[in-house]
Amino acid sequence: MIESPPRPPASADPVPVAQLPGLATRIRLRAVRMVAMHGLGYLGQALSSAEGFAVLYGRYYRPGTDRLVVSPGHYIIAAFAAAAERGLLDDDDLRTYGHNGSRLEAIGTERSPAVDLTCGSLGQGLSAAVGFALADRIQGRSDARALAMISDGELEEGQLWEAAMFADHHRLGNLAVLLDANNSQVDGPVAEIATVEPIADKWRSFGWDARDVDGHDAAALDDAVAHAVATDRPAVVIARTSTRHGLACLPDGVDGHFIKLPPELAEAATAELEALDA
Repeated sequence: MIESPPRPPASADPVPVAQLPGLATRIRLRAVRMVAMHGLGYLGQALSSAEGFAVLYGRYYRPGTDRLVVSPGHYIIAAFAAAAERGLLDDDDLRTYGHNGSRLEAIGTERSPAVDLTCGSLGQGLSAAVGFALADRIQGRSDARALAMISDGELEEGQLWEAAMFADHHRLGNLAVLLDANNSQVDGPVAEIATVEPIADKWRSFGWDARDVDGHDAAALDDAVAHAVATDRPAVVIARTSTRHGLACLPDGVDGHFIKLPPELAEAATAELEALDA
């Protein structure tokens, strides 16, 4: 029998909105250091979603009260980095990221700490978040929220839209989704594999509240998430992002889905982010 990961303790007070960009920079810096140990890895996902995880961990996710689902398992690197910034993981944990036997695996599993669930196969996380939201309602946990980070490539999965339809049918106003729309998946740009646009209109057609924002504008993102958790309908925030954001030193044409980070580039990336965080 697989045991669920222990629920993390409550973190500190919410981060002021003005400090969210700095938190996002530190999330990127931690992710660079985690990937640098291996010379390659899922850095692009951390670069695109850093502001999103800064907003979620910094201001809305209340461990022990809310449920946080990270649907794409390879995004777990950003969740680990954000959790460390909020005191839910320590530096010793992060130094084992991706190593054999570590509880911080490169792709999240049912044992991953600092989240309530992460999924391997894409497209399943929204179903899990819907289950959490409905269970909290049935159990009378009126203060609890189900929060989910999903990706735009997952919109090609039919299961996701079944979950969206179910959430609207049950009017799950305690469910909020942050969608990292970075136009990147393993086979290439999402728009070239199977276009998912217009994203917001599709969600609205399923009865959801939908807002489309610049995912690297932390203040705009925070405003949209604040609305999402306050509305009485299931809500999604579409965050338009880039898998290169925050690192000017990355070579042109780098594969944002799985980035090679040799020592020289890792040193340059670290120096660039440390200068921003100074």
